[in-house]
Amino acid sequence: MQDNATEVTAAGIARLAGVGRAAVSNWRRRHPDFPKPVGGTETSPSFALTDVENWLREQGKLAEVPLRERVWQQLAGHPAGPGVALLHAGCALLLVHDRPTDWLELAAVSDEHLAQRLPAALDDVLTRRFGPRDERAVHLPDTGLPPSVPLLRGAAELAAELGARQTYEFLLGRHLDANPRQYTLTPAGPAQLMAALAGPARTVLDPACGTGALLRAVRDLSPEPDQRLYGQDSAPDLAALTALRLALGTPAADGATVRTAAGDTLRADAFPDVRADAVLAHPPFNERNWGHDELAYDARWEYGFPARTESELAWIQHALARLRDGGTAVLLMPPAAASRRSGRRIRADLLRRGALRAVIALPAGSVPPNNIPLHLWVLRRPGAGTPPAPELLLVETTGGGPAGSGDGRDRLPWEQVQQAVLDAWRPFDRDGTIEELPGVARSVPVIELLDDEVDLAPARRLPPPAAGGGAEELAAVRTRLGDTLRLTVDRAPDTPPAVRSPARWPQTTVGELARAGALLLRTATAVAAASGPATGGSARVPVLTDHDVLAGTAPSGSPQGGDEEPVLVEAGDVIVPPAGGGAVVRVVDEATAGAALGRGLTLLRPDRAALDPWFLAGFLRGTANNRQASSFASTATRLDVRRLQLPRLPLADQRRYGERFRALAGFEDALRQAARLGEQLVRGLHDGLTDGTLGPE
Repeated sequence: MQDNATEVTAAGIARLAGVGRAAVSNWRRRHPDFPKPVGGTETSPSFALTDVENWLREQGKLAEVPLRERVWQQLAGHPAGPGVALLHAGCALLLVHDRPTDWLELAAVSDEHLAQRLPAALDDVLTRRFGPRDERAVHLPDTGLPPSVPLLRGAAELAAELGARQTYEFLLGRHLDANPRQYTLTPAGPAQLMAALAGPARTVLDPACGTGALLRAVRDLSPEPDQRLYGQDSAPDLAALTALRLALGTPAADGATVRTAAGDTLRADAFPDVRADAVLAHPPFNERNWGHDELAYDARWEYGFPARTESELAWIQHALARLRDGGTAVLLMPPAAASRRSGRRIRADLLRRGALRAVIALPAGSVPPNNIPLHLWVLRRPGAGTPPAPELLLVETTGGGPAGSGDGRDRLPWEQVQQAVLDAWRPFDRDGTIEELPGVARSVPVIELLDDEVDLAPARRLPPPAAGGGAEELAAVRTRLGDTLRLTVDRAPDTPPAVRSPARWPQTTVGELARAGALLLRTATAVAAASGPATGGSARVPVLTDHDVLAGTAPSGSPQGGDEEPVLVEAGDVIVPPAGGGAVVRVVDEATAGAALGRGLTLLRPDRAALDPWFLAGFLRGTANNRQASSFASTATRLDVRRLQLPRLPLADQRRYGERFRALAGFEDALRQAARLGEQLVRGLHDGLTDGTLGPE
């Protein structure tokens, strides 16, 4: 049954019909009978979902709305807002999860009777899971509106297909994707790494739980019997959503306890008596109003009273205060916390008493904010009579030298980052020391760190190895450079014979060819995750980025999320980057085929019976062609790919030009390779001479 009050935006209509936003705008302009807006704003109107569905069916653009899409649109268009609707849906899914028979009995009655009986049934299941009403964070919101019965019926129907937990994860994920600026998220990969660093734990606390990603990762990694999960967040809606998320991932018969609370953790700790085996947190950074004036004499400051500018060190000490002796805490920290002068005394005391065990630098882009490489601090509460640890583990995974010096493009895939961290942490955790891995990991004597700065940034203590390796590796690079230079000379193109008068071919445009079906034109707006068939769906497909196209390198990007299916490139596709002014165009080869098209890139897939790919790519790169297809109305040049021109030539003539353009591309690739090898040789010689591994003779 459809909820007549449900509204849908233009983006939702596009998702329903499987088209782009531009198509919806065209429908609104071209069809007088398109449904009129019923809400929203002038720039972002909303429409009645029922009217939209009926119109799409009449136009033959929609057979049936997929169930998951219908449920999402009902949730997103709920009159009380998607947050309230998500809470209602989560409570209903918990009832389906814990007491399926009770739900079936309720669902058998009419919508009117179900709306009357639902609040008592939901309150009962919430009490069983989270305790008495006045002690729990999850309540049915008092909005003056009853729960949307069609939404809850739809969610339960979807749970019959996917499972209650998967249904809630789908709806929560859609909600988070639709509101990216409203939440600070911890991605699944870093959350799993933090859970692995903490190890198995029966009692776990996240004092800044957000959407519950860290507690969920711990539960998934080590579902201990009778596990107790505690979370607190200053936002009441997040505390409630986290509780539902964790409860849906925990069988009621498992004996696990889930407790969350809303409130300012540093000022009003909801769990002062908890002594956890593990504390994990992604706390807020750079807060000035964290309670410095009110908490001067708080018992948690065992290692020193944090300065007003050191809110992160307040969170560190809160985590230690909530651990049992020997318990482990893992916190995400901004890199400045490892070196700011205002925090050096607390850092020094953490080292002297053996509380700080490791500082791990993650690549930029691993965790929001994406422009800086965050650190992981691993701490352990010292037990009575336990001697302080003599060494601290430092790990550098940024892949680009000192933290913050790279642009993040050359960082390792996340699986390799996680494996490198755990390969260093596990032997260090067992033995208290490890053999140095140059540029990657080192166990540093604490006494070496206790200087005037107490700078714990891994990049300061882990200089990368020489760029070219040792003398033998540099000799090999020089040999490869010589071979590449000779190849470059061999590939240098001959000058074609001059033509007395320029050819005047009849012209067409990329847009005209696309409309005629001679080529397919696609532009990626978001890159969702995709799995490779060769691995049975377990491997993530790499993403071809604009940087890869401009530099002529292999696909190096990672999926960024989103609901749209990724566009996978095929051999013979022509890729045009958004930057570069059209001076670079890439024809996909067999090695690159199967990668996902990166954000902003335009793909042209020619019909081989009508268009030669190399002919197409070569003429698209013409300087005059790009100039006439570019817009100079703003400070940045913008290329309109549809306006790029190429001549109308028979296929045989196209192939003759295509062979010449292919030869030019081979020469260009050889030049790039020579430049890279030359840069590697120069950098390696500089590093070897300056670090003493090479002599000047």
